[in-house]
Amino acid sequence: MAWTSHKLARKFLPFALGIILLAGCATYHPQPISPEKIADSFDARSLTNEALHAFLQTNHVAGAWPRPSWDLNALALVAFYYQPTFAEARLQWTAIQASVITAGQRPNPSVTFTPAYDNQIPDNPTPWIIPVTLDIPIETAGKRGKRIAEANELSDAARWDFISAAWQTRSQVRTALLNYYDARENESLLVRQEVAQSNVVRLLEGQLNAGSASDFDVTQARVALETTQLSVQDTLGQLNQAHAALAAALGVPLHALDGVEFSFEDMNRFPRDLTKPEVRRQALFNRADVRSALADYAASQSALQLEIANQYPDIHLGPGYAYNSGNAGDNQFQLGVTMDLPILNHNEGPVAEAEAKRKQAAAHFLSVQAAAVSQIDSALAGYDAALNESATAKSLLVNLQKQLDSTREQAKMGEVDSLALADAESAYCNGMQNQLGAQIKAQQALGALEDAVQSPLTLSSETLDTVQKNLSTTQP
Repeated sequence: MAWTSHKLARKFLPFALGIILLAGCATYHPQPISPEKIADSFDARSLTNEALHAFLQTNHVAGAWPRPSWDLNALALVAFYYQPTFAEARLQWTAIQASVITAGQRPNPSVTFTPAYDNQIPDNPTPWIIPVTLDIPIETAGKRGKRIAEANELSDAARWDFISAAWQTRSQVRTALLNYYDARENESLLVRQEVAQSNVVRLLEGQLNAGSASDFDVTQARVALETTQLSVQDTLGQLNQAHAALAAALGVPLHALDGVEFSFEDMNRFPRDLTKPEVRRQALFNRADVRSALADYAASQSALQLEIANQYPDIHLGPGYAYNSGNAGDNQFQLGVTMDLPILNHNEGPVAEAEAKRKQAAAHFLSVQAAAVSQIDSALAGYDAALNESATAKSLLVNLQKQLDSTREQAKMGEVDSLALADAESAYCNGMQNQLGAQIKAQQALGALEDAVQSPLTLSSETLDTVQKNLSTTQP
């Protein structure tokens, strides 16, 4: 609309400006980051936090609090609660979710003021003419719906990427806990081996003094003892590093693990459920990376549909009104219609790009699923081989135990000397180290299989739902 009156113009313009200013509902609230406060907050994290306790209870992890010991399942939940990289992955998904709002926005109309001065009417007390023209865009060919569909599918792909981050977080905790268990047990076995070899050296030195042993035999025993002592010192360093790596995997400072007891019962379990054919087949369709690639392909389909729809021009309605007091008070109405003319191009370029991206997304899905097949088959083969090796090591240890028991009985009856007994004890310690190594290999193979199949038998869907819906993105 337009008025020729200065008075009306003065009333209308502030009103129009007010509408424009009030249209932006969001306001900016600064949130400065203080490195000192963040460092202090991180340093205050602990495994006795009551909010962490509530999160564990949400995931049906009950029991005494503070917990007397922490197993893999509980520690994985600690990482879901505290791990900064996991929180970052969740926020990335949240950011992509916001794109759905953007995709659903309708284009705003616009208003145009074109003030004019009519010098043909010198006696007119109000020669100004202020026409008002609106521009009302109308999207055609269902573009908004296709845009929303693409955004929803991209958001779904981001959700599966977040679930993949959950699997990676659990895998990192499991690896760190296994390495800590390996270093702790290995250090204990090496100390026992050191004691056994010390006895061998002491007995051989006695025989050397008595003339019944050679310098060569004593030197060999001393070399073996000193090698074991070096291994003990190295393993102590590995134990400290593994402890720090476990804290990093959980997203807590190292001192948060002071006095914390860990349960390693899972390290002695070797489930066969994950080797079932139906679990393998389920993984080929439900792994997070497979589902993410499938959602990306669906988004590429919607993107192609949108570019095809963009071949059809949008329409812009331009109603306007003007009052010309200098021309006998004429009321002037107009209705303009604007649209692009698809003459020079029919959006062929963007359509061709979208078609190429759809083919690329299809090829990517095939690549991801093929990689999943290879990873699962390789993990299954490795797990079976590791189980066989572990069984052999256990059988060897049983026989070494029998040999040690027999040597002890013979020593009691005076049939063998103390050196033979010390050698049998040293051999048994070596067998225990071999058995531990085989057990660790089998557990590593099991971890690879768990990562490959991503089965609810390992990480429940209820837990994944919890970390998606109920977990705060900023932890104390």
